[in-house]
Amino acid sequence: MNNRYAVILAAGQGTRMKSRLYKVLHSVCGKPMVQHVVDQVSKVGVDETVVVVGHGAEKVKEQLGDGISYVLQEEQLGTGHAVIQAEALLKDKDGVTIVLCGDTPLITAKTMEALLSYHEEQGAKATVLTAEASDPTGYGRIVRDESGAVRRIVEHKDATNEERAITEINTGTYCFDNALLFSALKLVGNSNVQGEYYLPDVIEILQKNKELIAAFQTNSFDETLGVNDRVALASAENIMKNRINEEHMRNGVTIIDPQNTYIGSDVTIGMDTVIEPGSILKGETTIGIECQIGPHTEIDDSAIGDGTVIKQSVVTKSEIGHHVKIGPFSHIRPLSQLNDEVKIGNFVEVKKSTFGKGSKASHLSYIGDAEVGDDVNLGCGSITVNYDGVKKHLTKVEDGAFIGCNSNLIAPVTIGKNAYVAAGSTITKDVPGDALAIARQRQTVKNDYVNKLKGN
Repeated sequence: MNNRYAVILAAGQGTRMKSRLYKVLHSVCGKPMVQHVVDQVSKVGVDETVVVVGHGAEKVKEQLGDGISYVLQEEQLGTGHAVIQAEALLKDKDGVTIVLCGDTPLITAKTMEALLSYHEEQGAKATVLTAEASDPTGYGRIVRDESGAVRRIVEHKDATNEERAITEINTGTYCFDNALLFSALKLVGNSNVQGEYYLPDVIEILQKNKELIAAFQTNSFDETLGVNDRVALASAENIMKNRINEEHMRNGVTIIDPQNTYIGSDVTIGMDTVIEPGSILKGETTIGIECQIGPHTEIDDSAIGDGTVIKQSVVTKSEIGHHVKIGPFSHIRPLSQLNDEVKIGNFVEVKKSTFGKGSKASHLSYIGDAEVGDDVNLGCGSITVNYDGVKKHLTKVEDGAFIGCNSNLIAPVTIGKNAYVAAGSTITKDVPGDALAIARQRQTVKNDYVNKLKGN
């Protein structure tokens, strides 16, 4: 197999997006478009990936990180001009270069590999990925000769009426002999309507030099969708959503209403898990087997154990154990850890806290900056008062403790093993194990007070 290189074009501002965010950083299913392309390229196994940046260069680099190379296209003078920016990094290398657009988030590694393999098998010097379009408006057309060989690619704005009737379109993805690519790019001119240097002109230059030009037609037009505005962005989102949901269902996940379920591309879900309508699963979330998620639940960058049930709740950047019950209407905030068989009930908020096995906070509580042991019961209205106006403090509730309803635990404070806190208490000092703490004012009853108040 030849050495393989990739050039990804990500320099355009995308004025039709009407956004301050650079086009390729707009997200599809929770991930920037250009990141989708880079991730798929990495599955093909290329020796070097070069990303051409321009507008928002630093933001693009920040998103994609290390492990790839970057070149700057200071002026956006066309796709040919963009690719030639990679010359200093690639021109002296033997092999095949695949060129892709950073605004085509739906293209898959499978299609890239098929294109590369076809190019190598044919011994071609250039191969263009094509597709049949029911409405080819705006796309470059593939012009073939009588034998079916590719003669040239003509942009829509430069095409004649006869050429515009062609329905085989250029997807903007190509394979080239690397050395010939950069030598041909030096011959590309800008005598066209846009006054730009078009990468497809390389095809015509190589064809005139009697080099073999091939075309590989994908049967998935959806993969070729380029996102230039918010309408196309929504289309790409819907296509990828359906693709992701279908893959999970074929892997043994039940999705009750796929049209109203949103799952990010990096989410993994175990068999026999049921996803109810209105659920949103994002980031690097992992969900175990035989879970029930939703309805109307949002999980982001979290690990969910087997057999866990999460209803109408939000879980963010947290670890949830096996056979945990959360919700309805619970909020698990970042850096929380709920161990096996924990129950977090309705209108309970947990923040940066650990719950041991079998512990419960069933109703109307705030538990923040706390270490809760095993088999602890936190009664309705329990509050860890963690903030003194300057910094946060830790509350510890040891194994087997029982916290009565409407109790305030003023941090820093420790409730000992098997200790009891009476309902309505405000605890400001540590409670020893096996002790009962009562911290509330003794009840006083004023007989006949109401009559006196009313002057009766």
